[in-house]
Amino acid sequence: MGCHQAMMSSVVVGLVTCFVTMTTMSSALAASSKVRPAGKVPAMYVFGDSTVDVGNNNYLPGDFPRADKPYYGVDFPGGARPTGRWSNGYNIADFILSEVNNSSPPAYLSLTRASSSRRRLILKGLGGVSYASAGSGILDSTHAGKYIPLRKQGRYFGATRADIVATLGACAADDLLSKSLFFISTGSNDIGVFAAAAQQQQSPLPSDVAAYYSSLISNYSAAITELYGMGARRFGIVNAGLIGCTPSGRALSPAGACAAGPNALAGGFNAALGLGDLSGLMQAATAEPPRAAAGGGPWNVDSACCGGGRMPAQLDAVRGPRALPVLGLIGPPQLIAAALYDGPPEFTAPVNLKQLII
Repeated sequence: MGCHQAMMSSVVVGLVTCFVTMTTMSSALAASSKVRPAGKVPAMYVFGDSTVDVGNNNYLPGDFPRADKPYYGVDFPGGARPTGRWSNGYNIADFILSEVNNSSPPAYLSLTRASSSRRRLILKGLGGVSYASAGSGILDSTHAGKYIPLRKQGRYFGATRADIVATLGACAADDLLSKSLFFISTGSNDIGVFAAAAQQQQSPLPSDVAAYYSSLISNYSAAITELYGMGARRFGIVNAGLIGCTPSGRALSPAGACAAGPNALAGGFNAALGLGDLSGLMQAATAEPPRAAAGGGPWNVDSACCGGGRMPAQLDAVRGPRALPVLGLIGPPQLIAAALYDGPPEFTAPVNLKQLII
């Protein structure tokens, strides 16, 4: 009874702060949480798109794009192989996990094939699960029927939570989930779909843009509130990147320049969201690409790792010469993860992930 009453009082606060200002919710949770050793959480639950998908799309029925062929995974640690990640190796979520836990969570749709030991850990609320799906968005209408939208990802987590509660009991499950990290990286596909439609109209009406932003924020808030109601307390939320500066966006320009229209749309959405600034980080990296680890040259931020055509981002991954070691959608994931985990205030607000989980 006591556990239930405490949870109910917290949920009321969550409903208010999530809709009024999500930054208030994050800072309040970070301030009120018990101090624990830095850099460790029981589990990480991942939601979003290709930036954090670890293979859910590989298990979708039908003819869906999958990261299951070379040269995806060409630099994957432990042996070059496609793993379902839309990257040459690890993605953002993997690098975050290296800081806050021990191993990357499995794709939700792969759990029937997971080892019995991994499944037991998940039932105990340990390790976590990834529900992310490449091509998905905040809205169900973004690539409708093709991928796993954010709302459905939340329902999948609900099923996971029910299994944890059945194993541990409600109070123990709530305690573990309150200490876990809920990492969400989505929105870019929604902006991309709207940008493509807007390009056909030449110039979208300001009222149409404002209505679209409102729909995105409303649906995003509803998804986060639903997760909060199921016990989530520590949120790491990444905004939309500079989609006009991705390799596929640059490929539309004869000179390979960033597309201003999609970037402006992403910027408006990010201003409304006001959290982890992937867009700002991409601007800084594009202006002056940082050097790779171990004394290597600058990261390549304008070529895809695993496609064909120009940059090479106009075709699906193809066999051929070894591709550039970068993530084709947003730039080097290790750089992004490092900035979000322990970066300066210009890229993280109101706190970075390291501060959030202390």
